[in-house]
Amino acid sequence: MFWGFMPIYLILVADVPAVEFVAWRTSFTLPICLFFVWYRGRGDHLRECLSDRRTMLTLLGSSAMIAINWLGYIWAIQNTHVYAASLGYYILPLNMMLLGVVFLGEKLSLRQWAAVALAALGVGALATGALTTLWLSLTLAMSFGIYGLLRKTAAAGPLVGLTLEAIILLPLVLGYLGYVQFFGGGTAFGRDTVETLAIMAGGLMTAIPLLLFASAARALPYTLIGFMQFIAPTLVFILGLTVFHEELQAAQLAAFLAIWGAVALFSWDIWAKSRAARAAAAVA
Repeated sequence: MFWGFMPIYLILVADVPAVEFVAWRTSFTLPICLFFVWYRGRGDHLRECLSDRRTMLTLLGSSAMIAINWLGYIWAIQNTHVYAASLGYYILPLNMMLLGVVFLGEKLSLRQWAAVALAALGVGALATGALTTLWLSLTLAMSFGIYGLLRKTAAAGPLVGLTLEAIILLPLVLGYLGYVQFFGGGTAFGRDTVETLAIMAGGLMTAIPLLLFASAARALPYTLIGFMQFIAPTLVFILGLTVFHEELQAAQLAAFLAIWGAVALFSWDIWAKSRAARAAAAVA
């Protein structure tokens, strides 16, 4: 839901260049994470991960993926490619579920495969109207799908992992911000009060949903997490209709109906399995 309502927040920073805003997001995310590392007494775990080569290499990869995802999404919104951005996050759940099957050995039931197929039809309906920007949609879907897979397999917990990702990216973002400030005409920070406060809020808007996602990714099947990702682009569609007053195209309506039919089918399968498990436990 955080990510679904993100376009409203991005209105406040529409005049901040995409790369610069990603840099500010990273800069303001790190102190928030460090505070919670101290508050929750996770300093020892942070030091353990810093000394673990495999963990740091995994987080290096996840850092690159989340930076690409942030940059692509913000650039898409600022350049009025909202359609391409929403399509990317409709493709994302399918990508995540397939990654879970291929790399984590997770299994899908027949009803779940049917739900995936139905959702794929909906995504296909959308893709036919966005061939020129499909590269952007695929970049968003693949970068975050791989990010989630790396975070699920990393030895670092959600909080420590996000903290280390911000630390890994910090030299790059500080170097970029320094260059813009002294050689590029100055940054957006400080030129307008509302805009500056919105930039600072980027830390919370980044940390909270990513911590929730990383916690869920470690606790739940990746295929299930993937299917839940349909919530965000659906909210974006609703915002497009009610807040941004965009015209609903026939392909969008077809995709919306197909994808939520898939969500209903997937949810029915989970409910049926849960009911069967409770019945079996009661008999035992």
